[in-house]
Amino acid sequence: MPHWLMKTEPDLFSIRDLFRQKTSPWDGVRNYQARNFMDQMRLGDTVFIYHSSCKDVGIAGIGEVVRESYPDISQFDEKSPYFDAKSDPAKPRWRRVDIGFVEAWPAVLPLARLKSDPALSDMALVQKGSRLSVMPVTEQQWHYILGLKP
Repeated sequence: MPHWLMKTEPDLFSIRDLFRQKTSPWDGVRNYQARNFMDQMRLGDTVFIYHSSCKDVGIAGIGEVVRESYPDISQFDEKSPYFDAKSDPAKPRWRRVDIGFVEAWPAVLPLARLKSDPALSDMALVQKGSRLSVMPVTEQQWHYILGLKP
């Protein structure tokens, strides 16, 4: 079963918000490679929920894909910050998946810890210049990171 990492800014949507909602659409992704990764997600795929652009940057918990890729309706909403005037309703440009809550970790596993670990040196997250909001995680990386869980 594939594994993924999805970034979110916790002041907008955090692992605690996912806990309260139980499931949530993962919308607003406006990068083609990240969109293509979401198209590859299947029901039951597991996801590290990663907090970015905050004081405690790192992995905050786990979710799972509960609905496979479908059109992101925010691209058509002129009042949405994710509106895309160039997206055609007949052929939507942007997609989303629904993520369900699995667990929140007692503390964030810091990015600095992940970057400093030689066992994770080939992980997309720790590569210089990697800024994708959605990325694959290998089976080996997934289990290794679970062993680092705070």
